[in-house]
Amino acid sequence: MKFLAVLCIIFFTIAFAHANHYGCYNNSPCGAGRICHTSKGSCNCIEISHCFDVTLDSSKKSDWDFNGTHYAQYDVTIKNNNLMTDISDIFVGVNSNIAAKDYHQMWNIRRLETGELVLPYYQPAIAKNTTFNFGFILTGNNEPNLAILAVTY
Repeated sequence: MKFLAVLCIIFFTIAFAHANHYGCYNNSPCGAGRICHTSKGSCNCIEISHCFDVTLDSSKKSDWDFNGTHYAQYDVTIKNNNLMTDISDIFVGVNSNIAAKDYHQMWNIRRLETGELVLPYYQPAIAKNTTFNFGFILTGNNEPNLAILAVTY
Protein backbone atom coordinates (compact mmCIF):
# COMPACT_ATOMS: atom_id res chain seq x y z
CA MET A 1 0.00 0.00 0.00
CA LYS A 2 2.87 2.36 0.81
CA PHE A 3 4.41 1.57 -2.57
CA LEU A 4 1.17 2.55 -4.32
CA ALA A 5 1.00 5.82 -2.35
CA VAL A 6 4.60 6.67 -3.21
CA LEU A 7 4.00 5.81 -6.86
CA CYS A 8 0.94 8.11 -6.95
CA ILE A 9 2.96 10.95 -5.40
CA ILE A 10 5.67 10.50 -8.04
CA PHE A 11 3.12 10.59 -10.87
CA PHE A 12 1.44 13.72 -9.46
CA THR A 13 4.83 15.40 -9.06
CA ILE A 14 5.73 14.66 -12.69
CA ALA A 15 2.32 15.86 -13.90
CA PHE A 16 2.59 19.06 -11.84
CA ALA A 17 6.10 19.75 -13.13
CA HIS A 18 4.92 19.28 -16.71
CA ALA A 19 1.93 21.58 -16.16
CA ASN A 20 4.32 24.30 -14.93
CA HIS A 21 6.21 24.04 -18.17
CA TYR A 22 8.46 27.06 -18.06
CA GLY A 23 9.97 29.50 -15.66
CA CYS A 24 13.35 29.43 -14.04
CA TYR A 25 12.63 30.76 -10.61
CA ASN A 26 9.74 29.09 -8.80
CA ASN A 27 8.27 28.20 -12.21
CA SER A 28 7.21 31.79 -12.84
CA PRO A 29 7.65 33.05 -16.41
CA CYS A 30 10.67 35.23 -17.05
CA GLY A 31 8.59 38.23 -18.14
CA ALA A 32 8.19 40.31 -21.26
CA GLY A 33 11.24 40.51 -23.48
CA ARG A 34 12.94 37.58 -21.76
CA ILE A 35 13.31 33.86 -22.53
CA CYS A 36 13.51 31.00 -20.06
CA HIS A 37 16.63 29.29 -21.44
CA THR A 38 17.45 25.84 -20.03
CA SER A 39 20.63 24.06 -21.08
CA LYS A 40 22.18 21.03 -19.40
CA GLY A 41 19.76 21.42 -16.50
CA SER A 42 20.71 25.03 -15.81
CA CYS A 43 17.90 27.55 -16.22
CA ASN A 44 18.38 31.28 -16.80
CA CYS A 45 16.09 34.14 -17.77
CA ILE A 46 17.84 36.02 -20.56
CA GLU A 47 16.95 38.99 -22.72
CA ILE A 48 15.62 38.00 -26.15
CA SER A 49 18.22 40.23 -27.78
CA HIS A 50 20.95 38.19 -26.05
CA CYS A 51 19.61 34.79 -27.06
CA PHE A 52 21.43 33.70 -30.18
CA ASP A 53 20.75 29.95 -29.82
CA VAL A 54 17.21 30.15 -31.23
CA THR A 55 15.39 32.54 -33.56
CA LEU A 56 11.78 32.84 -34.65
CA ASP A 57 10.69 34.49 -37.88
CA SER A 58 7.10 34.87 -39.05
CA SER A 59 5.61 36.34 -42.17
CA LYS A 60 2.15 36.90 -43.59
CA LYS A 61 1.94 34.92 -46.82
CA SER A 62 -1.48 36.11 -47.96
CA ASP A 63 -4.81 37.48 -46.82
CA TRP A 64 -8.27 37.46 -48.32
CA ASP A 65 -11.96 38.01 -47.58
CA PHE A 66 -14.61 35.34 -48.05
CA ASN A 67 -18.32 35.61 -47.17
CA GLY A 68 -17.64 38.67 -45.01
CA THR A 69 -14.79 37.09 -43.03
CA HIS A 70 -11.17 38.21 -43.29
CA TYR A 71 -8.48 35.47 -43.37
CA ALA A 72 -4.68 35.70 -43.20
CA GLN A 73 -2.10 32.94 -43.62
CA TYR A 74 1.16 33.04 -41.66
CA ASP A 75 4.31 30.94 -42.03
CA VAL A 76 6.70 30.62 -39.10
CA THR A 77 10.28 29.35 -38.92
CA ILE A 78 12.12 28.45 -35.73
CA LYS A 79 15.86 28.06 -36.18
CA ASN A 80 18.04 26.18 -33.75
CA ASN A 81 21.36 28.00 -34.15
CA ASN A 82 23.05 25.85 -31.52
CA LEU A 83 25.74 23.75 -33.17
CA MET A 84 26.00 21.25 -30.31
CA THR A 85 22.53 20.45 -28.96
CA ASP A 86 18.97 19.75 -30.12
CA ILE A 87 16.02 21.75 -28.80
CA SER A 88 13.93 19.29 -26.79
CA ASP A 89 11.16 21.69 -25.84
CA ILE A 90 10.01 25.14 -26.91
CA PHE A 91 7.05 27.33 -25.92
CA VAL A 92 5.93 30.11 -28.24
CA GLY A 93 3.57 32.75 -26.91
CA VAL A 94 0.96 34.57 -28.97
CA ASN A 95 -0.53 37.94 -28.05
CA SER A 96 -3.65 37.69 -25.91
CA ASN A 97 -6.00 39.18 -28.54
CA ILE A 98 -5.62 35.98 -30.60
CA ALA A 99 -8.14 33.49 -29.19
CA ALA A 100 -8.62 29.80 -29.97
CA LYS A 101 -11.64 30.67 -32.12
CA ASP A 102 -9.42 32.89 -34.30
CA TYR A 103 -7.40 29.91 -35.57
CA HIS A 104 -9.10 28.71 -38.73
CA GLN A 105 -6.38 26.13 -39.46
CA MET A 106 -2.99 25.17 -38.00
CA TRP A 107 -0.38 22.78 -39.34
CA ASN A 108 2.80 21.26 -37.99
CA ILE A 109 2.25 22.81 -34.52
CA ARG A 110 0.22 22.11 -31.40
CA ARG A 111 -1.69 24.72 -29.37
CA LEU A 112 -2.02 24.18 -25.62
CA GLU A 113 -5.15 25.15 -23.69
CA THR A 114 -3.10 28.00 -22.20
CA GLY A 115 -2.59 29.40 -25.71
CA GLU A 116 1.11 28.61 -26.13
CA LEU A 117 2.31 26.87 -29.27
CA VAL A 118 4.55 23.83 -28.83
CA LEU A 119 6.12 21.15 -31.00
CA PRO A 120 3.65 18.54 -32.28
CA TYR A 121 3.78 15.07 -30.73
CA TYR A 122 5.42 13.63 -33.84
CA GLN A 123 8.29 16.18 -33.66
CA PRO A 124 10.19 15.40 -30.45
CA ALA A 125 13.00 17.91 -31.06
CA ILE A 126 14.52 20.50 -33.38
CA ALA A 127 17.92 19.15 -34.37
CA LYS A 128 21.03 21.27 -33.90
CA ASN A 129 21.63 23.83 -36.64
CA THR A 130 18.28 23.15 -38.40
CA THR A 131 14.93 24.85 -38.85
CA PHE A 132 11.37 23.86 -38.01
CA ASN A 133 8.43 25.33 -39.94
CA PHE A 134 4.75 25.64 -39.10
CA GLY A 135 1.84 27.76 -40.17
CA PHE A 136 -1.68 28.86 -39.44
CA ILE A 137 -4.62 30.76 -40.86
CA LEU A 138 -6.31 33.32 -38.65
CA THR A 139 -9.76 34.80 -39.02
CA GLY A 140 -10.27 38.48 -38.28
CA ASN A 141 -7.91 41.42 -38.48
CA ASN A 142 -5.72 40.77 -35.42
CA GLU A 143 -2.02 40.45 -36.26
CA PRO A 144 -0.19 37.75 -34.29
CA ASN A 145 2.81 38.77 -32.23
CA LEU A 146 4.82 35.60 -31.62
CA ALA A 147 7.57 35.35 -29.02
CA ILE A 148 9.64 32.49 -27.65
CA LEU A 149 8.78 32.12 -23.96
CA ALA A 150 10.98 29.15 -23.11
CA VAL A 151 13.47 26.83 -24.77
CA THR A 152 15.09 23.67 -23.42
CA TYR A 153 18.22 22.08 -24.85
